[in-house]
Amino acid sequence: MTSLAVVGNPENRRVRMVAEAARDAGVELEVHAWRDVLHGGPVPGPGRLVRVDSPGEDAEVDVLLRRLGDGFSTEDGGVRAADHGEIVGLAAAHRGLAAGLARIASGGGTMLNPVGDVLTMGDKRRCHALLRESGVPVPEALPAVDGWESLRAGLRDAGWGRVFVKPAFGSSASGVLALAVSRTRVSAITSVELAADGRLFNSLRVRRYDSEAEVAAVVDRLAPDGLHVERWFPKAGLGDRVLDLRVVVIAGQPRHVVVRTSRSPLTNLHLGNARGEVAAVRAAAGPEAWRAAMRTCERVAACFPHSLHVGVDLMLGAGWRRHAVAEVNAFGDLLPRVLVDGRDTYAEEMAAIVDGRYRRWAAEAAGQAETEGQLCAI
Repeated sequence: MTSLAVVGNPENRRVRMVAEAARDAGVELEVHAWRDVLHGGPVPGPGRLVRVDSPGEDAEVDVLLRRLGDGFSTEDGGVRAADHGEIVGLAAAHRGLAAGLARIASGGGTMLNPVGDVLTMGDKRRCHALLRESGVPVPEALPAVDGWESLRAGLRDAGWGRVFVKPAFGSSASGVLALAVSRTRVSAITSVELAADGRLFNSLRVRRYDSEAEVAAVVDRLAPDGLHVERWFPKAGLGDRVLDLRVVVIAGQPRHVVVRTSRSPLTNLHLGNARGEVAAVRAAAGPEAWRAAMRTCERVAACFPHSLHVGVDLMLGAGWRRHAVAEVNAFGDLLPRVLVDGRDTYAEEMAAIVDGRYRRWAAEAAGQAETEGQLCAI
């Protein structure tokens, strides 16, 4: 019997859905809680396939990650708990994730998404560079900026008026600004709430800032944790909504697709946006453009040839002739109620493990990537 261990937050629906898929596929499963692993508890041992799930949506785990990332032990004080929705310590949490993943890997299990892949996908600057070097279409990006003044200077030098400003670490549109700048005006559309004391919070309400002082305050608050700035890529739309895709690639094959539609530049579904119809998008794009977009998702997966699955955020361009990858997510396979051949993402992943597709694809993709000099550092 195939034996699988999952490291996650046991109360989270991700772990529950993985457990259901494992049971249905006849896969033996053991669950390790992130909080226990970060406190030095047991990790999966040799002979186990190891799935690492998102450490998010758990306040205690967030504190533990930031403590590790700031050089404290998990028993130290040193790091305060974030208030609900507060954007704080993104870089420290990423460093803590690196430490936690290293602990998991030290147990000798076979990581279904290896440490290097997870960390690369979680660093927007590093991931963008890897994709660009591998010939995957991505938006142009500015050189590193360290605050509002250097961002303004970078925009002037590039001659750009519209960009997306993204924290280098983070997900779910946390801290993202759709920024428009002219000689006389500045505006930003974002889900970030700027509190009176200068702290930043994630909000479920998308808002617009037209004050340069407020936009500068948000950017300067985010900058110490690292920023990634991409040129605005005009997205295709249907009706009065723009759209992009979340494509989950499993064992090298694009399988599950969600269309995310919005009346704002931010398409994340948790912001009150709506799912669109895949068939309608395929029809609007046409078969050639759709095939090209899915081939790009395959090329993204080939950049991470040891990862069972990757979540690709793919932007289809206005006019449907172009596309570009916005982000890649190591934990991007949570697509409730999206079925292909009767399977959700987790059931498809279990099937790929059990029937050997994952091992065959990983061996083929790794060999091809090594030949082409595109194997990402692990």
